[in-house]
Amino acid sequence: MAMASKKLVLLVTLLAAAGIPFSRGSWNIRMPTARTLEAVAARLETDVAAAAAAPVIHALRPLLGSAGELGRRAGVPCDSWRLAVETYNKRDWSTVPASCESYVGHYMLGGHYRRDSRAVVDEAVAYAEGIQLAGNGKEVWVFDVDETSLSNLPYYAKHGFGTELYNATSFDEYVLEGSAPVLPETQRLFKKLISLGIKPVFLTGRTEDKRNVTEANLRSQGYSGWANLLLKPMGFHATTIAYKSGERQKLQDAGYVIVGNIGDQWSDILGTPEGARTFKLPDPLYYIG
Repeated sequence: MAMASKKLVLLVTLLAAAGIPFSRGSWNIRMPTARTLEAVAARLETDVAAAAAAPVIHALRPLLGSAGELGRRAGVPCDSWRLAVETYNKRDWSTVPASCESYVGHYMLGGHYRRDSRAVVDEAVAYAEGIQLAGNGKEVWVFDVDETSLSNLPYYAKHGFGTELYNATSFDEYVLEGSAPVLPETQRLFKKLISLGIKPVFLTGRTEDKRNVTEANLRSQGYSGWANLLLKPMGFHATTIAYKSGERQKLQDAGYVIVGNIGDQWSDILGTPEGARTFKLPDPLYYIG
């Protein structure tokens, strides 16, 4: 009986992967053709190969499992909480809910985070390839740094995946190590823009005293050829939206055309001017208003 149930689950899974409908009440199943099954197998093989070839963001052993199931077992709809965060409906939160630590850990260290990031960057690349350049070298694309160009996941993996209150001292100590790994999907966009003749500009909330370590970290992770690295002045007090909007305005006033803007926080891409098109990368680890 158990073996029959397993076979039934496998059949339903294959049918769902192939996009073939079935009726639970009547079990009126249209069997897939050999060509359909071959296409499904090829797609799965491609996904597995891509995952195996992709560079790792974080050296910790990936956690495996169903994040949605973890959320249900904890009695907290963590997947719905993350959706509210990413859609900017959940705001001004200070920590990830304690019961969602495993959920966020699974999401970040498994394949889901990379797949979501890839979906965003695929759209950004497609958009960039369609931009008609003026030919004066004034088109720029704004990149955030933390959780956009570089990942601080090694730090947050040791601090509860965002369930601990932010500690500026310990986080700055980590930043000053200059060891943050690259976010491969963002770097793919960065290199594509360089090849197209669009100049990347880094705009970060890091302060000016971290310029040297930030530059060195970016270069060590394979970034090169950017037009500028803009950091927050020491002692500057304003919201992130106000600060980044002001820096983008300065770029625009200098004659640059901001054709794109990508970040992990809504505060990276909101405000005026925001750029011709904005792209929001996933980040359930923390909130910056």
